[in-house]
Amino acid sequence: MDPGRKALTRSAGLRRLKDIVRSQPRLRLANLPTPLQELPRLAAALGGPRLFMKRDDLTGMAFGGNKTRMFEFLLARAVQVGADSVIAGAAVQSNYCRQITAACNSLRLETYLVLRRVRGSQDEEIQGNLLLDLLAGAHVQIVPGGPAEQRQAILELERRLRREGRKPFLARIAGDRDLVPDVLSYVDCFRETVEQCEELGIAPASLYVASVDTTQAGLELGRAVAGMPLQIVGVTPATWEPGPQALIAGCANQAAKALGLPNRFQTQDIRNTTDFVGRGYGMPTPEAIAALKLVARTEGVFLDPVYTGKAMAALTSHVRNGELKSDDSVVFLHTGAATALFTYVQELDPEELCTHLQLVGPGA
Repeated sequence: MDPGRKALTRSAGLRRLKDIVRSQPRLRLANLPTPLQELPRLAAALGGPRLFMKRDDLTGMAFGGNKTRMFEFLLARAVQVGADSVIAGAAVQSNYCRQITAACNSLRLETYLVLRRVRGSQDEEIQGNLLLDLLAGAHVQIVPGGPAEQRQAILELERRLRREGRKPFLARIAGDRDLVPDVLSYVDCFRETVEQCEELGIAPASLYVASVDTTQAGLELGRAVAGMPLQIVGVTPATWEPGPQALIAGCANQAAKALGLPNRFQTQDIRNTTDFVGRGYGMPTPEAIAALKLVARTEGVFLDPVYTGKAMAALTSHVRNGELKSDDSVVFLHTGAATALFTYVQELDPEELCTHLQLVGPGA
């Protein structure tokens, strides 16, 4: 296809994405569009391609992050059904729960969080996202057990609130049967990112993102509808069953069907690697720690040890092994979560950090 025809096809695809998003109920919670910034010092340090960062850590709600985009669509449903409260559940240091609490406050909805431990007794420390949940006034339960026990606790809480005459709205985990709002938000983010790339005059070869389900699913669906050749490279933070490719394809297919789109995805259509998970969800790797320190010390941008640090570890590895070429342009989608840094001091190597510290004066 000649360049002019390609441009027309891409333009039509982007208009189609706008129409799809506009057809759905939505609130305005995030500061959009988020910036797309070049990272020249990081690129120079790696000796690799031109690097750009899509700053979804700057969505604005409660220190930002990718979930705020999702809540524009999800909480529109809560408002439509006349909910007076929202129930959500995830890990104790959940970015999802931090952002949903803030979003609910802005909508005068009461927030109930049912959280599970991932790091044992370390998760009982009131720090990071848990501190922010409590500061924002969420009602928090930390329950024993894993996701199954957590789900049961959420459903029991819902029944109790309904008996009391409340109108709770279930978000994740118990309400994760319909993930279309989450996927839709990153269909829109894909469109936004492509338009910003066009304004900058770049045609990136790939986009890196930390994702295990809906964020990459939205990007994949947006790419398919727009007919873009851009390769999306997902880096999962966890090894949940049935695996990230199946989870992402399933989420994308659910959204495509609900939105009346013909696009369908197979697991082999999804590029998402488990190579950088390490010991498991919530457990930082040396490579992730090194990557987030490199970004902080070259660009002054903070990543986190659980999600974006692992995704950046993948990107830096792919630069160093030659998979990404020096004449490529690459976008890194920063999904937020740096507030979790404060709960990972030991993993960040205090001894190394203190090599940058000098104490002066009495008592030094």
